[in-house]
Amino acid sequence: MQFSRWAAAASAALSLVATAAIPQDAQARDIVGFSGGYAAGTVVVRTNERSLYYVLGNGRAVRYPVGVGRAGKQWSGTAIISGKYLRPAWTPPAEVRHDKPNLPNVIPGGSGRNPMGAAALTLSQGEYAIHGTNNPGSIGGSVSYGCIRMYNADILDLYGRVGFGTPVIVTR
Repeated sequence: MQFSRWAAAASAALSLVATAAIPQDAQARDIVGFSGGYAAGTVVVRTNERSLYYVLGNGRAVRYPVGVGRAGKQWSGTAIISGKYLRPAWTPPAEVRHDKPNLPNVIPGGSGRNPMGAAALTLSQGEYAIHGTNNPGSIGGSVSYGCIRMYNADILDLYGRVGFGTPVIVTR
């Protein structure tokens, strides 16, 4: 009896700590009209709009505001979601390490210094991902090395909607 109370209290404390370690921003997503002939379940990123759309079908999509690649770092094309990670650790790619040589080799998941935020969806094209951020002020800007940044609450919502192999189309 005493052990189960201790276990319940420890579990509640761990949940509270885990939730506090991942900032939850306001849910910025909207259901909007959407055309373009994309199949339901497709993720479409329009970098010029700084928006990511999760296509629902029947002319509707969930729209999320995003941060996109800086000038010279943006890309366009198709990919699929190749990985799904909650509280991912981050290993800076070679280009980032070149520009910021003082970064550690790995930044643990949940760290305030980890740019991946609450979750990451890795893409089959290059070293890119759709991920959360611990810098919510970067959403809406051209701020990354090519990754798509989302508010943490929004990446968690998208994470629950997509699976491995989900098509991702990035346009300018």
